[in-house]
Amino acid sequence: MKFKLSSTSLNNSLQTLAKVIASKNTLPILESFLFEVEGNVLTITGSDNENVMRTTLPLLESDGNGVIAIPSRTTLDVVKELPEQPLAFDIDTNTFNVEVTYQNGKYNFTAQDGTAYPKPEGVSEGTSVITIPANILNANITRSMFAIGSDDMRPVMNGLYFDLQTTGLSIVASDGHKLVRNVISTITGATPAAFILPKKPATLLKNVLPKDNSDVVIKFGTNSAEIIFAGGTLTCRLIEGRYPNYSSVIPESNPNQLTIDRLSLLGALRRVLPFASESTQLIRFKLEAGKLEISSEDIDFSTSAKEAVNCDYTGNNMSIGFKGGSMTDILNSLESDEVTIQLADPSRAGLILPSVQPESADVLMLLMPMLLND
Repeated sequence: MKFKLSSTSLNNSLQTLAKVIASKNTLPILESFLFEVEGNVLTITGSDNENVMRTTLPLLESDGNGVIAIPSRTTLDVVKELPEQPLAFDIDTNTFNVEVTYQNGKYNFTAQDGTAYPKPEGVSEGTSVITIPANILNANITRSMFAIGSDDMRPVMNGLYFDLQTTGLSIVASDGHKLVRNVISTITGATPAAFILPKKPATLLKNVLPKDNSDVVIKFGTNSAEIIFAGGTLTCRLIEGRYPNYSSVIPESNPNQLTIDRLSLLGALRRVLPFASESTQLIRFKLEAGKLEISSEDIDFSTSAKEAVNCDYTGNNMSIGFKGGSMTDILNSLESDEVTIQLADPSRAGLILPSVQPESADVLMLLMPMLLND
């Protein structure tokens, strides 16, 4: 089997697929890329046995079809140091010897029989389908990743929840202390359906989805999903279980409202946070009419900080505590110039909303308060 292709195209594809391969694999062959040649198309697969990503590349030349498992580290080392040029692969399908010829030299190494590479499980019966523009899906995943949980005792929280209803598609992430809810009203389903996408495939999609409006088709069943996008396919196992009723924790009315420049608040938090307790990261928000003062204190090391920030606040005078790192994550994930923080009282969750909602989405973020020791 012989074929020739662009070194740059191959390198870009392998760098992406390498993120799928686990550092420790139960099957040694999963440390390899699967190369499948059919006609003038090369299909490359990377897998960790739970997540399988495929991409296709056009070949400059091809002589013979076949399948072979090529060691990932060797292949990455082969192509990443080469400038753009044609690479010629000559593979002996009997001995699995691989010879790669380039402009000024060649490489020789041994591969494995590709027929032993595990096949991905298909999507189960009762498949539901969501079609969504790539740029919108990418933006919503990127905006929500920081809120995904990591508690092994609550595995259903360790992924992105896709909730398809007749009124729209909600993409939700929460770790129990903070929550992100994105509602895309333009994408609806005749029948309600939902699935929980684990963090790893969500991260892979964030890195590979194009920033254009090309369609992404998500087919999902009870246990697995297949996500088809421009340039590739991702098949993954889903998290099984019932996601908590996220709507029940979102307050219907928080009468006290703070409107503030997002970057000004973010800068003040970054200056005050280093003086907070490292274990709690507690930041105090002291609110009065037209005034916000944020402060922190670490009693153990006798450090403290305080800063006033210009804002527009209407509501009752209040002091409320938030985890500084979580508030920083929320502000970083938003893009609007201003944010609105809606509060009820120091014991109830605060809502953080962008002053201008992003295109094709209604974004809401929630943060639980922390107890103040007054």
